[in-house]
Amino acid sequence: MSHSRKKKLLTAAWVLGLSVLTGCAHQYFRAKPPQAEIGFIELSPDITLRRSVVRNSKPKGTVLLLHGFPETLYAWTDISTALGKDYEVHAFDWPGYGLSSRPPIDKFSYSPRDYARVLKAYIDKAGIDASSLTIYATDIGALPPLLLALDEPSLAKTIVVGDFAPFDRPSYMIDYLQALKSKPSSDVVNAAMNKNRDEILENASRRGFTKEEQFELPRAFKDDMARGWNQGSMTSADAFYHYYSHFTEDQEYFEKNLARLKTPVRVIWGERDFYIKKEMGIEFADKAHVGFTVLPGIGHYPHLQDPARTISEIRAAAEKGRS
Repeated sequence: MSHSRKKKLLTAAWVLGLSVLTGCAHQYFRAKPPQAEIGFIELSPDITLRRSVVRNSKPKGTVLLLHGFPETLYAWTDISTALGKDYEVHAFDWPGYGLSSRPPIDKFSYSPRDYARVLKAYIDKAGIDASSLTIYATDIGALPPLLLALDEPSLAKTIVVGDFAPFDRPSYMIDYLQALKSKPSSDVVNAAMNKNRDEILENASRRGFTKEEQFELPRAFKDDMARGWNQGSMTSADAFYHYYSHFTEDQEYFEKNLARLKTPVRVIWGERDFYIKKEMGIEFADKAHVGFTVLPGIGHYPHLQDPARTISEIRAAAEKGRS
């Protein structure tokens, strides 16, 4: 075989090998799941939030996930990466939770309306396009976007809320949540919650289920809740306590102004919610004239118990909101 012939064959083989390697690389990067970027964003001199963002080069829209008590943004890890295949996904720790700021109460009340202002500041500072935004919020995270929507109807394309207390209906709530709504019982409950941190973090999501029905939380999430419980002089239980000290006032304000709620809203509820009865959700959906879905066999934390169902719910809401 001539030297030129060998050279041509070697060149062809090299090109073929390169194309195979390039194709494999493309397959690898296409298959690689999106990764969350965890960092911090300063909203004001008093408030810096730890946040998670999953980027997408061509997102169908943006999803913002808002956690409840005693959670942190790690509650959304798997859900964020799954949704990140199609959307840009944001989550953050509320002030008083995780590694976000815990300003003194003379500068920040930890009320639902103060959280609503934090939410507004985050959306603005993060540069989120509200016209393509889907908010999914649970527990203490649910009332703030609804309060904000009263004055900002274009806050989001759609809001999905569930397993929370939009109205002042103590009879729909478990005893210790009722006790948090006023003194002196609230002080007793707060002290007990701080004393029983480990038990709360281990069992909050398990209550209402038999041992066989209980589900495990990811270790990274449990460790993050424990690490974030006590930062400085305020615990997450303290932040929860302060939230509840303003809860009744903000619930009454929301119910009084419910007719101003124009942002599209969907309500979902765990059929077996141990903390807040589904009748709360039924009444809210009826008065707000919005859709209501009961999740069979699900408790207070749908996103932890059945993340696949939550992903489906969020996708359905985001797709319905698209023009």
